[in-house]
Amino acid sequence: MSLYLVTGGAGFVGSYLVRFLLDRDEEVRVLDNFSTGKRENLTEVESRIEVVEGDLNDPAALSRAVSGVDYVFHEAAIPSVPRSVEEPAESHEANATGTLSLLCASKEAGVRRLVYASSSSVYGANPELPKVETMRTEPLSPYAVAKLAAEHYCTVFHRLYGLETVSLRYFNVFGPRQDPNSPYSGVVSRFIDAILSSTPPTIHGKGDQTRDFTYVENVAQANFAACHETSAAGGVYNIGCQTRISVNELWANMAELTSSKLEPSYTSARSGDVPHSVADISAARRDLRFDPQIELREGLKRTLEFYVPVT
Repeated sequence: MSLYLVTGGAGFVGSYLVRFLLDRDEEVRVLDNFSTGKRENLTEVESRIEVVEGDLNDPAALSRAVSGVDYVFHEAAIPSVPRSVEEPAESHEANATGTLSLLCASKEAGVRRLVYASSSSVYGANPELPKVETMRTEPLSPYAVAKLAAEHYCTVFHRLYGLETVSLRYFNVFGPRQDPNSPYSGVVSRFIDAILSSTPPTIHGKGDQTRDFTYVENVAQANFAACHETSAAGGVYNIGCQTRISVNELWANMAELTSSKLEPSYTSARSGDVPHSVADISAARRDLRFDPQIELREGLKRTLEFYVPVT
């Protein structure tokens, strides 16, 4: 049995990873400051895990969190493009400086490998599709800049200090426990909020922007593989489903599954958003043996069933 640290373990992806590890009888510790993560996300498993309450930039809490740890899943972040546009310094402190602090502590503690949750937003304004890890990055938001900076820190710590790191560029992750009430939520959770409140969903722009929506279980599988596949050390990988649909099509699917007759309300496009995105996952298939098992329609059905009846 190995000891895994999940930073941001009370958040959406983090809490899913906690359960994923417990299902495999692993030992789990969580570090979370509960600024965006929710304690209730861990209620049903809290007796089986250790929780360290604290911030990545708190040396005492961080030292306790990494002590004796074999592997780190680094999910802690302020995961919002709009919020980073409003508060760029806060985004940098949490997403870039916090990652550097964790890398330093992990190196000193003798952690075997750290898997970092990066973002497809690092590709930004580069119009080339699909997105390939070797292509030029052109971030459009402070959030994307911080995520990219943290990626580079991970790579340097691997090359310079021998700390094994893997960076995973997530493409629009969705699933149960993604907070639908947050103004910074992803579009799937915002659409769920609209369905729950019987309020027309808001779509930014024309709704023709496309995304590679990725169910959270696929992401958990990728993280676990990134911890243990030897050839992945030092790598950067796209984690998506290699398919894309428009936001309008996404709403049509969700409305059909819930028999919703709500009509979307359209508003201006958001600053920092990219028009189109889809992952090339060839490298992840090769090095991580990553093969996403849950396709979009099934992922939407599972997510909606967590909140509302589906047809």
